[in-house]
Amino acid sequence: MRARPPTTETTDDSPSRYIARISLSTGKEVPGLIDPDELLVHAHRDHHPVEVMAQFVASRLVHLTQSEDAVRVGLKKIHRLAGKLAERVGSVTGSEAMARQTKKLLGVVDRRVVFRFREPTHLSEKEVRARVEKLERDARTLLKARGRNPRLHVLVTGATGFLGKEILSQVAEDRRIEQVVAVVRPETIRDPKTKEAVKVLSPQERGALLLERLRIGGARAKKFRFVEGDIEKPSLGIAPGELARLRKTLTHVVHCAASVSFDDTYGNSYRANVLGCLNALNFSVACQEAEGSPFIHHVAIETSYIHGRKKASIAQEGALVFPRHFYNNFYELTKAFASIETDRAMIAKGLRVAQLLPSIVIGNSRTGNNRGDTKVVNAPINAFGRAKEASENAGDEPLDKARVWMIARMANSFPGDPTAELNLVPVDRVVAGILAALTVPEAISARIHLATDNRIRSDDIVRIVREELGVNVRLADPTLYRNVTLPIVKTALNAVGEPKLANALQKLGTIFGGYGEWGQPIHEIGNDVKILGLPIRRPNTEHAFRMLCRHNKYVQEFGRVRDADEVARRERVWEKALEEMERRTGHEVAAIPTARFRELLAEQVDFKTFRPRGRLRYARPRAERSQA
Repeated sequence: MRARPPTTETTDDSPSRYIARISLSTGKEVPGLIDPDELLVHAHRDHHPVEVMAQFVASRLVHLTQSEDAVRVGLKKIHRLAGKLAERVGSVTGSEAMARQTKKLLGVVDRRVVFRFREPTHLSEKEVRARVEKLERDARTLLKARGRNPRLHVLVTGATGFLGKEILSQVAEDRRIEQVVAVVRPETIRDPKTKEAVKVLSPQERGALLLERLRIGGARAKKFRFVEGDIEKPSLGIAPGELARLRKTLTHVVHCAASVSFDDTYGNSYRANVLGCLNALNFSVACQEAEGSPFIHHVAIETSYIHGRKKASIAQEGALVFPRHFYNNFYELTKAFASIETDRAMIAKGLRVAQLLPSIVIGNSRTGNNRGDTKVVNAPINAFGRAKEASENAGDEPLDKARVWMIARMANSFPGDPTAELNLVPVDRVVAGILAALTVPEAISARIHLATDNRIRSDDIVRIVREELGVNVRLADPTLYRNVTLPIVKTALNAVGEPKLANALQKLGTIFGGYGEWGQPIHEIGNDVKILGLPIRRPNTEHAFRMLCRHNKYVQEFGRVRDADEVARRERVWEKALEEMERRTGHEVAAIPTARFRELLAEQVDFKTFRPRGRLRYARPRAERSQA
């Protein structure tokens, strides 16, 4: 059945705008506001010792039997049996209260409601299909009118972020794209010690620095313009005069600005991911409707995890159904809301729009370069490396050694089931898909997963970390880590004066506590090849993760090197060193064994200064040459 339209009991950012609570007994919507916490996994688990133990035992059985389906069926049978036992107790005693108490004792949960996404439209499937076909025809006509050399004008949000930087880097070499307008906010530079404002960089100054760090100069730099704006404001916060100019020239909008903090609040996630999406969509609608507009289509960057927890079932590219096992965090949830808003803009407002859904994005597939990013997968790698260095640099005092040993033991646990599979995708593959979508009208109305078919298991992650970092990382059951280990470790670390490490481990549990459990979703793929025309051979995930570890170790020194100019300089040296290694060995750098890789790198790079030992030729940027 279709859920009813939103009731009047909603707020501007309420989940009730997108989701209906349906009674299992009546099949009708239950009125009232939906608390965002109700939609997350943690609200429906770990509330009973029996449940915690059941999840732990289930993970062990999955590891032994290699059959998630069998274990899942077994858990359902046990749950039903426990429920019948409780009812039997109530029948024998003649007390419903006793039955409820028995259910509570056995950890039996009666779910009385389910959640469903609201339909983005009440049009029939045939009517929607007719509208979509018209949008595709219109886009094809507009694109064809630009000839074989389309000379695209593209606006990009999020250009200063991890994904945005890679977009600018690849766009610089893309002859189809004549001009890129990046929406950027001014940046306040603060004194690292006093935190007082030192100066404010204008969008144009930020853009010039960004191009310098990306080694985009000369004629290539002339295709970029940086304008002041803010995605959380109407019309993206762009000045009226600039708006009028853009509506006459833009052919595409690529919206990739987002909050990727998995532990952020609902309000912050909603503003960045939903309100920002709405403003970008409305901006594109205005461009498309402007008289004489050359606008072709909007490209929305979402995430393949809008499908939430699927328990090893297929997350279909084209479908969006509220997950039976809920969402891991507000990032996933608000990205799902953004996808719904994108559908509404397409159907109700006639916006030509494509949705691209990357999985967990990591550094470059060949080099591991991440342009200084320290979030998501980089965070645990840096934590492991720094804990190892601390243990190696411990003083001679017995108490000092004991303290460092304890910290290392605590920090080297990774919350992951051995069978859990993470879908990591290199940033260069994602951006190749984004740029391909610009000239593919067939991408309109599609949700396209930019993910991989060679997922990496938790035990492979631990093995590679041991090989590359020399850290004896141990897999910890996510359920016990979350409910038992982490609270104890945090208390102990705070007691020995390590609050930063305690906070880092809390974030590690937040990020990987859900993604490291057994039964991860399997993201359907194929449209990246069939529609966008990307190579069918996707990057080797194990190789990409190995290079991420090497990059974080040598280039970033486990997150210590944070200065953007220094990271950019080091990555240039790193790229040249890797090229020389491949030339000398005839092998991909990721395939070179760990010890041999270090030997080859040491021959070319001084580890203390991270400067080339010999003639590693690379073009130094103007700012670096002026300091020489």
